[in-house]
Amino acid sequence: MTAEKVQLLYEGKAKKLWSVKGSDDLVIQEFKDDATAFNGEKRGSWAHKGEVNNAMSSALFTMLEGKGIRTHFVEQLSKSDMLIKKLQIVPLEVICRNIAAGSFVKRYGAKEGQEFATPTFEFSYKDDSLGDPLINDSHALALGLATQAEIDHIRKTALQVNEILKAFFRERNILLVDFKLEFGRHKGEILLGDEISPDTCRFWDAATRQKLDKDRFRQDLGGVEEAYAEMLKRVTEPV
Repeated sequence: MTAEKVQLLYEGKAKKLWSVKGSDDLVIQEFKDDATAFNGEKRGSWAHKGEVNNAMSSALFTMLEGKGIRTHFVEQLSKSDMLIKKLQIVPLEVICRNIAAGSFVKRYGAKEGQEFATPTFEFSYKDDSLGDPLINDSHALALGLATQAEIDHIRKTALQVNEILKAFFRERNILLVDFKLEFGRHKGEILLGDEISPDTCRFWDAATRQKLDKDRFRQDLGGVEEAYAEMLKRVTEPV
């Protein structure tokens, strides 16, 4: 499909959204090489980051669609651009965790690497000015962020995505430690949106537990570009 960028609608930390000529229903999501951490306090960039995240997200959205998960993905247009359905984003970030890491360790004193018997599920209020605080169903309803039916659907879908992704990455000798998802409304339906990449997920090599995600940037571990390239290779090459 041919899609032409017309107007920049939004620019975030890692992506831009463009209107599409002749369509009110579709937008182009452009992946940048820029990176941020700690709510924008740390900034950087590296070569091919946007290309990796676009290619990996395109492959994973396609796989999830094949498993019955409805997403905003339409097609990959170029190395950095993805055509997607235009969503009204629900301002609830969903975090699923299978292994203790990151803020979970800091908040609860858990040991990094502790594997959970069942996955954890968290909502955070998507608002940078507030620091994306944790939020529960009652708060979301009180603030009018979503209906109970939408919350229930998002929780059910996120946990389904977790099981699908865990199995997919296990076949590729990767541990899916945790990940963030976003959802949005499209013609009365809640769809999975945003991206699925080393920016939004924690990936560890199953044998060595080497980190293959944005934690290499957050923690100044080095080898960030190589880790992203390795993740794309494992996702796109045949098992």
